[in-house]
This record gives sequence, C-alpha cells and structure tokens, in this order.
Amino acid sequence: MPCLFVLLILLFPRVVIVVLFFFSHFLDRAYHSILLLLLGFIFLPVTTIVYAWMVNAGMSTEGANLLWLLLAVLVDLGSLGGGGYSRRRVG
Repeated sequence: MPCLFVLLILLFPRVVIVVLFFFSHFLDRAYHSILLLLLGFIFLPVTTIVYAWMVNAGMSTEGANLLWLLLAVLVDLGSLGGGGYSRRRVG
C-alpha cells in the first residue's frame, strides 16, 4: 500500500494535494498560510507533499531528512524542464 501511495504522489501530485486539502487536516498542520500552499501546488507539488509529511511525522528538516526535501525538489524541477529536449530542432 505505501508503494502505491508513493506512485500516486509521483504521477499525480496536484490531485493528491487537492484530495488531502479537502478530506484531511494533513496540509493544514504543515502550512498555516494558504498562499504558501497555493505556491507549492503550482510550482513544487512533490516538495509540498514531502514537507507536509515531514512536519506531520515530527521530523526535523536537518541532516538526512534534508535529503528527502532536496530529492523532492529535483523531482519537481525535472518534471518542469523535461520537455525542453524534445522541443529542440535538429538541423
């Protein structure tokens, strides 16, 4: 079940954020400002979910846990720029 949830987060992070926002208090405990949550929804959805998970689990954002956040940022940035190679013209 946890593997299925991780796969769902990676494939549809914005859908997961919307479901968590409307049906739980998971995001409310991590983000006290709707503006930060909205910016995370638009620009860094996987990072938003990972940070909320860390806050709800009582983890600090230091040391090895910082690697989880950095990995989430890399996943988000990779999904933003992934289509640039295919848009290049050859020749």
